[in-house]
Amino acid sequence: MDRKLIKREKLLDQGVKMLMDQGYHGTGLKDILDTVGIPKGSFYNYFASKEVFAAEAISHYIEPFIIRLDGHLQNPELDGLTALKQYYAELIIEVEQAGYKGGCLLGNLMGELGDTSEVCRRALKETLERYKNLQLSALLRAQQEGTVRVDLNVEIMADLLVDNWQGALLRMKIEQSVKPLQQFVTSLLEDYFLIK
Repeated sequence: MDRKLIKREKLLDQGVKMLMDQGYHGTGLKDILDTVGIPKGSFYNYFASKEVFAAEAISHYIEPFIIRLDGHLQNPELDGLTALKQYYAELIIEVEQAGYKGGCLLGNLMGELGDTSEVCRRALKETLERYKNLQLSALLRAQQEGTVRVDLNVEIMADLLVDNWQGALLRMKIEQSVKPLQQFVTSLLEDYFLIK
């Protein structure tokens, strides 16, 4: 990989970590650059502005989650519903091991920047849509497999997954417990979405 691309990836990796820990307004470019070992003036060789950097960090952040969920969906031994349940079970274990810190960068930045930065708002919207569409495909498959009810619109169910997960992550932070996350799985994937 090209050296410039490697440095750019390092900036994004560090940016995601710092944006998660400190938020957009609490994260200074100098801190990111110092940690990665890149001179301050060089930042603009990689990104047009801090706002553009944050927008790209949003897309960068979601990629491992999309790859992981897609891996579950591509597993021929799993049906669509089980793939979703296993994916969320892994995330719950990880946030518990992390001591309930962070939550989701998307949720954090939606609250901080969703109505103040058009560049970041668009990046958040596009990233959430991409993430939702992958879950929508899992639900469609589950409907075809006969495990998920067909009387509900699949788009609405996918929205419910994304929205309720974000809310459960926020409650997890204040309750310092995975209980809201477990209730999310139980309520939607083990009850409401199922064929009765």
